[in-house]
Amino acid sequence: MEALQAIGLIKKFGSFTAVDGVSFSLGEGEILGLLGPNGAGKTTTVQMLLGVLTPTSGEIRYFGKELYAHREEILEQVNFSSTYTHLPWSLTVRENLAFFSWLYDIQGRSKRVAKIVEIFNLGELLGRAMYELSEGQLTRVNLAKAFLNFPKVLLLDEPTASLDPDVAKYIRGFLLGEREKFQTSIIITSHNMAEVEEVCDRVIFIDKGKIIADDTPANLARSIETCHVGLFIRDGLKRIREYCATRGIPHRIEGRSIVVDTTERVIPEFLRDLMDQGILYDEISIEKPTLEDYFLEVIKKKQS
Repeated sequence: MEALQAIGLIKKFGSFTAVDGVSFSLGEGEILGLLGPNGAGKTTTVQMLLGVLTPTSGEIRYFGKELYAHREEILEQVNFSSTYTHLPWSLTVRENLAFFSWLYDIQGRSKRVAKIVEIFNLGELLGRAMYELSEGQLTRVNLAKAFLNFPKVLLLDEPTASLDPDVAKYIRGFLLGEREKFQTSIIITSHNMAEVEEVCDRVIFIDKGKIIADDTPANLARSIETCHVGLFIRDGLKRIREYCATRGIPHRIEGRSIVVDTTERVIPEFLRDLMDQGILYDEISIEKPTLEDYFLEVIKKKQS
């Protein structure tokens, strides 16, 4: 059974349509990336999935049951975390976790809270008020809150924003472990394309309230032809700059290093041209397109 189905979701605010006919499903144990430029409709979609906003039309089903007909039962098994949503500001971390734990029917409540404190390394923060915490600490507490009820479906908005790289890496590993052990279904919104490629099985891309792509991160990356060719130029830096400029080849220079954007099929010809012009290089790297390249291509088309 699919953990979640969004069917023809439309959300209008007056004459403005924020979400326009969005339909997708989330499988059991699947991690789905929900991506798009700012203002694309991601947040509005997530708010409808949580029941915070009522769709103008369309249907949301969790575990085969309609959200608004079975709201209390469904939300017992769903949770949410956002870097941009603050928990009660004057309460301590301990008080927040205790308060939010009572929103759910949790067996062995105190042991569960203690386990969550251990997982997210919050022991030293328990007596501190939320307003005293750094952005990274606030993110960790928000994530901890989201796991209190053993959720079957988890919606995460920028889950590793503001976290140090080592903590972000730990959180990504933790999410993958939860999926593996408990078949937790997760939707992630993020601007970190490398993170999405690492943890997401599938990506939905929204623009102007509509889904414009639904595929694996690898397949979306492969839809972009541009490769990044990096060279350390030993001799001929001025000549390669002129070569790229006269042919309209996008390039970036830093010191004696240059990165040229070109298609994979013309790389051999490009390297032959450099040799013919006596341009010497000591190092070469070729990076194939990534999900970030796909994201940038969509933004570029949006702006043109």
